[in-house]
Amino acid sequence: MKAVALTRYLPVDDPGALVDVELDRPVPGARDLLVRVEAVSVNPVDTKVRAPKPQVESQPKVLGYDAAGVVEAVGPDVALFRPGDAVYYAGDITRPGSNAQFQLVDERIVARKPASLDFAEAAALPLTAITAWELLFERMPYAIDGGGAGRSLLVIGGAGGVGSIAIQLAKLAGFTVIATASRDATIAWCGELGADHVIDHRHALAPQLQALGFAQVDAALNLADTDRYWTQLGELLAPQGHVGLIVEPAGALKIGDPYKAKCIGIHWEMMFARPRFRTADMDEQGRILARVAGLVDAGRLRGTLRETLSPIDAANLREAHRRLESGRSIGKLALAGW
Repeated sequence: MKAVALTRYLPVDDPGALVDVELDRPVPGARDLLVRVEAVSVNPVDTKVRAPKPQVESQPKVLGYDAAGVVEAVGPDVALFRPGDAVYYAGDITRPGSNAQFQLVDERIVARKPASLDFAEAAALPLTAITAWELLFERMPYAIDGGGAGRSLLVIGGAGGVGSIAIQLAKLAGFTVIATASRDATIAWCGELGADHVIDHRHALAPQLQALGFAQVDAALNLADTDRYWTQLGELLAPQGHVGLIVEPAGALKIGDPYKAKCIGIHWEMMFARPRFRTADMDEQGRILARVAGLVDAGRLRGTLRETLSPIDAANLREAHRRLESGRSIGKLALAGW
């Protein structure tokens, strides 16, 4: 089968960073689906795994943690799917990724593709949807059915992949959403997704929030730079507020006052935790994706795909990584077809 893999960890502009390879088609294990991949999308985790390091891989390493496709075959213990089902999923960082014509994925972290979306549109959703959902409704103490009513939420990095979903889910939960963006295009995008207000993360946040009438916020999602906004968020969050984080800090974080004094909840989200550690509730990710598909098909949640490259090959994946690393991407970028 065709695949795109890395053998060395290189800068994206190096032609050897990602290369076209031929690999054997994998055979499904007990609860595995063998999926014929129709489309994939790229996420920051792809670029971080690929980023320059001194190691050399003994075998080609296939990346890719978002996909949509069709079930080709199933393992002997599979109960939820059958060949021919159109599915979408974010996969497992400990297993070979989706940048291949065929991929194995545990049925418990898979759901049927939203019927109203094509494969590229569907592939743009899983990782960001699971991340935003788990952070807001499982790590933080809110519920999608009215859990944010009467509360304010600050989303730092609103135009990114996770931010684009988080804004929408927060609005469904009833939050007043203040997103951050810095360019005309990203400001407009956040507004289209439902943000009530958009402020500029290049400047101090407190004066901008105060100008909008917010002396403090009840919760915040820092989806961009944990270190840069840590002190500001400690000052901005209300007593007994909550902050959600997805980006590993570069240095030590001071988690004493004002975080301690205000009893602010600090919540980390890593959507690969359930499949990586084979948690007893790893099937919750399949249920989340099924719920997301239902919201999409009901017109209550919109896709975040902005551009599609074709075909899925090393040249286009290098270009997708380059655009993501530029820091100027909006929403999601997918690749479709082989």
